[in-house]
Amino acid sequence: MPRLTKHFLGCFLKDELVGALTLGWGTQPKATIVKLFDGLDTKDYYEIGKMCMKPEMPKNSESQMLSGVVKWMKVNCPEKQFLYTWSDGIMGKPGYVYQAANFLYGGFIWTQIYISDKGEKIHPRSSRRLCDENVQFKLKREPDFFKDKKGERIYWLTQDFLDHKGITKVYGKQFRYILPLNKKARKLLKKSNVEWNLNHPKGNDLIWEKSSRDGRKKLEGMPYIDSDMTEYNTKNVNAHTCDQFELLPLGI
Repeated sequence: MPRLTKHFLGCFLKDELVGALTLGWGTQPKATIVKLFDGLDTKDYYEIGKMCMKPEMPKNSESQMLSGVVKWMKVNCPEKQFLYTWSDGIMGKPGYVYQAANFLYGGFIWTQIYISDKGEKIHPRSSRRLCDENVQFKLKREPDFFKDKKGERIYWLTQDFLDHKGITKVYGKQFRYILPLNKKARKLLKKSNVEWNLNHPKGNDLIWEKSSRDGRKKLEGMPYIDSDMTEYNTKNVNAHTCDQFELLPLGI
């Protein structure tokens, strides 16, 4: 898991592990909280990194897991003011689980992913090998491409390379959610740099667009993604293993 992941919580039904959730911070821990609240720091919040639950569990099980996580935090991380998270609208998730758990909504940002011709989702932060390949692709076809640039690096795959590889760059929304953990945190919400409310997004708020040589084009619906395909992500999948969990009884 990412090095900024600090806690790994396992959700058990009797002796069976049915869910898991990680707590820590994203790629910019301090910048995230400072953007939301003046004067706060990383010590004041945790962000949900990964959350999953067996699909055969009852409908409200994820909300119960979140409730258990909040209780665990109040005992083990009493200094935390907020539990913060994002819902991947780009993956077809408006955040119904967080809405059911009384999280407040704080707007959205646009985000991007790559999808291969086989349906594999490739996160831009995991595309270093493809970026290096893109450099050689451009040098071969346009020797002067990097002439006025600092070094021979590419951070976003170029459209001609995407077309060559059969990869699609997809744009979608990412929805922001927060849960105050105590009375002090609820008061701080009034001074936040973000307007938090209960106007939660729904399915019709999901939008997808794709890049093309003629600019961004709106898609009719969510593009196909095969969660089992690991052609480009094999190294990351094999490296990200974890066998340490803290017990969190579900109690249902």
